Amino acid sequence: MNRGVSVAVGLLAGYAADRVLGDPRSFHPVAGFGTAATALEKRTYGADRWSGVLHNAILVGATIVGGSVFRGAVPTAVATWTVLGGTTLARTGSELADRLEADDLEGARALLPSLCGRDPSVLDADGLARAALESIAENTSDATVAPLFWGAVAGVPGLVGYRAVNTLDAMVGYRNERYERFGWASAKVDDVANLAPARIAGVLTVVLAPLVGGSPQAAAEAWERDSGAHPSPNAGVVEATMAGALGVTLGGKTEYPHGIEMRPTLGSGPAPGVADLRRAIALSTAIQTGAAVGSAALAVAVGELVFRRLRRRR
Repeated sequence: MNRGVSVAVGLLAGYAADRVLGDPRSFHPVAGFGTAATALEKRTYGADRWSGVLHNAILVGATIVGGSVFRGAVPTAVATWTVLGGTTLARTGSELADRLEADDLEGARALLPSLCGRDPSVLDADGLARAALESIAENTSDATVAPLFWGAVAGVPGLVGYRAVNTLDAMVGYRNERYERFGWASAKVDDVANLAPARIAGVLTVVLAPLVGGSPQAAAEAWERDSGAHPSPNAGVVEATMAGALGVTLGGKTEYPHGIEMRPTLGSGPAPGVADLRRAIALSTAIQTGAAVGSAALAVAVGELVFRRLRRRR
């Protein structure tokens, strides 16, 4: 089995494992990475960008080097299952929707931190639905499309390296007093790593919108019209296309524990409700499956390209 086919088989097997099993229930490697990153931060932290560059380089570099030891379909499958989070994302979103439908606001608020970092205590049912939907849109790319893309390009090192990048951004990539400068490098590296995956997710959202009764044209128009106004070059793409596909409006006043942000309006239509959240989850699942198939094809193409270059050198 050549390199490309081996990686493709591993990506598809790992994606299937995530669909069936969800995240590992104990001894999750990503949690272990987070513990190591917290311990290292005690030594590397400084209120300047260079300290953050060093922190990011050590952790991401060590993860990629460690991942380079593993090759073949089985290690790729295990790594893929470990780094993907799409099934758990969908399950959490569905459970939150269930609680909203049962008028269990406190239960829904308790679940929201598993999806995003907003302050759930200030959100009503509509606010919780919007927050969950925006998180589903963004994390469809971050939790599935992006790791599959980098796995196709670089195998196990790509899978684990991307997850390290994304985890560090979630840990220190904030614009608050402690991390505004220290977390700068982690936030920028994450932006670069997600440039291609977010746009792949955007294209898939446009193409697959009819599966949930949505409009490809509206999704594409929202992408072109609204995405550039978002403070994130990547979240703007996936949230705008999702809003357009569902015919809802996202953005506006957004409350975090560190303060209030006024986000740009994305899409056009009414504010999302629980039914829209369920449609977003269904569309997210379709996008993830499309990304898995596309990444397998990309892995084969990359493997063939590498093989041809090596043959020419001989």
